[in-house]
Amino acid sequence: MGAPTLRVSQHRSRPGTPPARPPRRRRNTADPHVGRSRTGSLVANAAGLLFAVVMAFPVYWAINTAFKPVNEVETFTPEFVPRHPTLSNFASALNAPNFLTDLKNSVIVTVCAVVFGLIIGFLGALAIARFRFYGRRALILVILIVQMIPFLSLLIPLYLTMNGLNLTNSLTGVVIVYMVLVLPYTVWMLRGFIIGVPRELDEAALVDGCTRWQTFYRIILPLTAPGLVAASIYGFIQTWNEFIIINTLNDSGKWNLMAWLASNQTLRGTTWGPLMAAATLTSLPVVVFFLIIQRNVATGLTAGAVKG
Repeated sequence: MGAPTLRVSQHRSRPGTPPARPPRRRRNTADPHVGRSRTGSLVANAAGLLFAVVMAFPVYWAINTAFKPVNEVETFTPEFVPRHPTLSNFASALNAPNFLTDLKNSVIVTVCAVVFGLIIGFLGALAIARFRFYGRRALILVILIVQMIPFLSLLIPLYLTMNGLNLTNSLTGVVIVYMVLVLPYTVWMLRGFIIGVPRELDEAALVDGCTRWQTFYRIILPLTAPGLVAASIYGFIQTWNEFIIINTLNDSGKWNLMAWLASNQTLRGTTWGPLMAAATLTSLPVVVFFLIIQRNVATGLTAGAVKG
């Protein structure tokens, strides 16, 4: 038998051209976690939007009812947009007995409680943050614990205290109680801001000839302005919306707007149009106050929350 012969392929590559290579398979570079994260983000956004709609709907319905005439308010078929908008409900609310008087009481009590609460709270936070004294750590712990106590559980002790001071039926007693309500949070927040101010600034001011009080209101006070703003908006909302303490007053001429709104819901019936108009007017001061100082609110809440 002869030797096997090798067959040479007739297809030869041209000189100068590289040999053909089989095509490579493309790698699947898509990360499965990316799709999951996008799905989770969409679900979270949808849940947040649904929650916002649910929370905002009562506010929208109150404003919607405030602009409706009586025949549209008392209909069996709810209407989400008033067909014949009117301002008569707002006129009825403003002309209602004691509405303007209770509005004045709300402004007086809220402004006094917030202003005096900020002054006392700033001085207390300054003492805790800048001075060393016996029981300082225990006092900080007490301030933190006081914020955890439900305010309703303090109603009877506060009432007995105000009764002993003959302040049970006066706006002065209400202001004092509201200060007790906002002081712990104010001291705790402002303490964090004051700790964030370097002590070297105090020492430099003292070297330049400033007294201790001048150092406080020229150095520390301007640097803690965002904290004062955040504490003021918290105190304003708490005191403006408070109902339990003011409801203990026997004299209806010293109530605030929250007590006035509650007194207009009777067993004989409720005029929902004027009541919702009054509720809308009651909410406006808080909204306006927040819009004025909104730039410093986020800074105050975040900067003071991580100090000391």
